[in-house]
Amino acid sequence: MLQSRWFKILRSLGLEFWLPLPLLGLAFWLGCGFVMDGVLTRSHQTMRYLKVDAQLTKQPNRTVLSIQPEINKRLGISRVKVKTDSPVVKELQFEFFVTDLTQLEAAISQELGLPVEDVRKLMQHQPLRRIQN
Repeated sequence: MLQSRWFKILRSLGLEFWLPLPLLGLAFWLGCGFVMDGVLTRSHQTMRYLKVDAQLTKQPNRTVLSIQPEINKRLGISRVKVKTDSPVVKELQFEFFVTDLTQLEAAISQELGLPVEDVRKLMQHQPLRRIQN
């Protein structure tokens, strides 16, 4: 009779649901502690390596339409606008810290991955702006 009365009180308060929660929380906390201890104490040396081949990186296909250099001797920099026919990248802008035309051609050639002769041809069709201020 006494037990049934206590069970009725516990059921009316909803404690048969709330009383096991601290035990579940404690079990969860201990389980996570064991997992965390296992993760933190394991060796961090990996035997698997990622192979990267620099030649496999794909350069976007773009055809250079024009190269417009602007040389500023006073600041010692050259700004170059490169127009392409790519639908993604219509115009590229570069800034080089050279003012000599041959060094600028070499820098543009290296940046675009084009031969120097092609860079010269594309630059000949555009007027060269020299800012002497």
